[in-house]
Amino acid sequence: MVSRKLMGVWVALDFSLLAAGAITLAFSIVWRRPDILMNMVVSSADLTAGTILGIALLATFVISVGAIIQRNHVTIGLVILNYALLLDVFAVGIVGSFIWFYTLRERADFHLLWAEAAPATRIILQDRFKCCGYFNGTDLAEVGGAFCNSTAFITNLNPNITSNFCVTPLTAFADYTLNNIFTTIYGFMAIVLSLLLASLCVIKKRNEDERFKKIDAKRGGRGFV
Repeated sequence: MVSRKLMGVWVALDFSLLAAGAITLAFSIVWRRPDILMNMVVSSADLTAGTILGIALLATFVISVGAIIQRNHVTIGLVILNYALLLDVFAVGIVGSFIWFYTLRERADFHLLWAEAAPATRIILQDRFKCCGYFNGTDLAEVGGAFCNSTAFITNLNPNITSNFCVTPLTAFADYTLNNIFTTIYGFMAIVLSLLLASLCVIKKRNEDERFKKIDAKRGGRGFV
């Protein structure tokens, strides 16, 4: 019989998988709401990948419930679960690496996004971060709003103070946000791998129990004494 301690660990890991899937799916939905800054930092592709990952983790949890409630001699459900967990490992690694790779070229990538943004969007971001232009006051700076209210004001900004220009605060926010996202996703890898190992232990223990039952039956139910 599978020990209570092993089953307790398995159940805790399984509910952790459920929580990981729910968190991933929830944030992928919530972050789709209109928000100029978050919509710039977290792309539609990121959110689609997060949605797929969240659904995959939740689907794996459903498979796990069906697998664990089967009778001891039936382990095919747990075998299917382990294959699903292996797919989750690849999914977590791909999504996490996709977001991590984006953090390597933030200054250049966000310059492209800044250039593509509408003037009204740039004014909102300039007011939010109290900055003018991207790399400097002549780099796609917009006159307007509460902060960059005149060309003279933008021209007189001290070029030695990096916070006067939007590349610094914008990439700082993006770096903090994206780092938290991909480290959290990589953290899900520990849950998935731990549940995979726990499932292998459960399979091994159930197979051992079944083997001993068959041996015991051949001995006429007299056990090994």
